[in-house]
Amino acid sequence: MSVRVRAGAAASVLVLATALAGCDSSPGAPASVDDAKRTGSAPPAASSRAPSPAGGGLPAALTGQRPDWRACSAPAGGSAPGGEWRCATVRVPLDYAKPSGTTIPLALIRKEARDGDRRIGSLLFNFGGPGGSGVDTLPRAADEYGRLNERYDLVSFDPRGVSRSAGVVCRDDAEQAAAESRVDLTPDTPAEEAAYLKDGADFGAGCARRSGRLLPHVGTSDAARDLDLVRQVLGDAKLNYFGISYGTQLGGTYAHLFPAKVGRTVLDAVVDPTADTVGHARNQTTGFQRALDNYLRSTGEDPAKGTARITRLLRSIDAKPLPTDSGRKLTDGLALTGIVLPLYSQGNWPLLTSALAQAERGVGSELLRLADAYNDRDRDGHYSTQSHSQRAISCADSKARPTAAQARALLPEFRRISPVFGEFLAWDTAGWCANWPVPGERDTPEASAPGAGPVLVVGTTGDPATPYEGAKKMADELGAGVGVLLTNKGEGHGAYGTAACVTRTVDAYLLDGKVPANGTTCP
Repeated sequence: MSVRVRAGAAASVLVLATALAGCDSSPGAPASVDDAKRTGSAPPAASSRAPSPAGGGLPAALTGQRPDWRACSAPAGGSAPGGEWRCATVRVPLDYAKPSGTTIPLALIRKEARDGDRRIGSLLFNFGGPGGSGVDTLPRAADEYGRLNERYDLVSFDPRGVSRSAGVVCRDDAEQAAAESRVDLTPDTPAEEAAYLKDGADFGAGCARRSGRLLPHVGTSDAARDLDLVRQVLGDAKLNYFGISYGTQLGGTYAHLFPAKVGRTVLDAVVDPTADTVGHARNQTTGFQRALDNYLRSTGEDPAKGTARITRLLRSIDAKPLPTDSGRKLTDGLALTGIVLPLYSQGNWPLLTSALAQAERGVGSELLRLADAYNDRDRDGHYSTQSHSQRAISCADSKARPTAAQARALLPEFRRISPVFGEFLAWDTAGWCANWPVPGERDTPEASAPGAGPVLVVGTTGDPATPYEGAKKMADELGAGVGVLLTNKGEGHGAYGTAACVTRTVDAYLLDGKVPANGTTCP
């Protein structure tokens, strides 16, 4: 099974913090469309994207909803007491071209502002993925946003096609585990290549069987329309929004569709809106090699020599998978996944040092635990469905369907950029949406937002998953007077809560409306 490097692993970093401490994540049972008949084995419907840009014409039964907020427990790893959290479900159209037709549930979670007299409104979060559960992630991350919670209701949600919000399901745990152990993510023989491409096609076929009616309607444009409906249901005149990683793509899309409704908006760890499928893979190849070089320098090792050492290790694991204390084997694909995750956060670099040292001694246990955390596999072998939702949303968004021949043609360039990550990300362009059962919407996301209020765009120079250059392009795409670039000189995926200067600047903007000068640099 192809495991794409996420353009949003805020949730993954949180999972790493809990999973390696012995806490298991508990995947939420996905909700379905209104009834099983609409999601079971029905074939995918043709997409009919013809609503007005504002998703107008919504019936009062939807816009006039009032959420029935009820006490709910914070998920495992949440630091706040369960009684502080309230959960609700609102209904959104399955197809915005038919707003009075079938609806699907959208799961919300909220923590009310502590200072009700100075309350600004709601602040909606999307933590990335795509496919991440905001209902699970916000309680785990809430301590970082404590100052914002003084004057904002903190609100997050499972986007359409994710977990409790009519979550897409494509295969069961046994099928996922078998693919993980069987499929080589960097195929170098005709047989391995055929198995890799077949697994991608089988995955798509499984999505069509289990979630076919949903697949044409889980893209980012429809998720942005959901955001605006949620804004209305919450009673906010404008959308105040904090998007991280893939959440920046969602935020940019919202600004494009609803510029007059853009409130105080922060986009942190920014997806390049000008990159297509191949461009995104090239960006991540560059970003992860850059992060790996910085990690190696921090250990005192020459980056070129360290890269060569890790490349040799992966090749030896490809030839002979390593034993682990679980009894499972560490394949080169799982080893690569285990290397990827700690690079999202500089604080996790010591975990990578220890895991690589153990693997060089012939044992793969630590890298396997890191890979399992990234893949949302718990100790009992259960997986979340984030990878299912991630692929469904990505393929609904993107028209591109690169072939195996096109992926092969990328290999020399991508290997030059990164001997460690290049082959994996080049092949990923063909393994992801090939033979997908519904067409994608566009080549690249739209983010131009003339007339919108200022949007604070935060880019980190050492970000591996969404390289810094994407933040500059997002600020430009939003337009003059809209995109305001804030540069963080540092490491890791996302700056708020880890970089003090960025945190102060963002807080001043969200709480007091103080917009920094475009091009401000931290520290």
